[in-house]
Amino acid sequence: MSGVPILEVIDLHAAYGRIEVLRGVNLRVPKGAVVALLGPNGAGKSTLLKVISGQMEQTSGDIHMAGVHVTGAKPDDLAQLGLTTIPEGRSVFPNLTVEENLLLMSYAGVSADQVFETAYAYFPRLHERRYQLAGTLSGGEQQMLALARALTSDPALLLLDELSMGLAPLIVEELYDTVGRIAATGVSILVVEQFAQTALKIADHAAVMTGGRVVATGEPNEIEAIMADIVLGGAA
Repeated sequence: MSGVPILEVIDLHAAYGRIEVLRGVNLRVPKGAVVALLGPNGAGKSTLLKVISGQMEQTSGDIHMAGVHVTGAKPDDLAQLGLTTIPEGRSVFPNLTVEENLLLMSYAGVSADQVFETAYAYFPRLHERRYQLAGTLSGGEQQMLALARALTSDPALLLLDELSMGLAPLIVEELYDTVGRIAATGVSILVVEQFAQTALKIADHAAVMTGGRVVATGEPNEIEAIMADIVLGGAA
């Protein structure tokens, strides 16, 4: 993990009212790497992504993106630095067609042709469904559309929150195969996932959160070996 990381979180604290949810989180995402962030429900994983992406304020601590101090930056500013988030749940416009959802991304300055080319190259099924309302797609197809929209912004760092939620295992495998292909193009990815084994297959590094802290980091096989002990220990 040498060199300036794409993301570095240092002693980060955050709270909902008086309840502290992040209690001194330290985390690094090296440039061009996939880091799987694992842990049980209530560990603080989604809250961490909200703070990193500027959707929630921290109470203390620092965040650096590619060496730039971005603590307290707004989501729009972070987007300009190359940060793209796919939040938990399907982040698509249900009353617009697939093509209209994608076309919205062209307002960020990317040509419509380029947007469509990127989306359909990764997800041929979206091309078949291009005139269909996004709200009528299956859960897996909606997640594909959310991923496709994120990719058209040419992200430097992609934050994925529970990509697998509510989806059949086969669809989850397919989505993660695509995430692996995205990573191979040099995009750095921080993926929050409850299904540890699925995320670990494509990860270069892994971290485990319990009780609002990162309690272990290491290679995927190391983390997989100790995952059950950490989670059960943290839940006890």
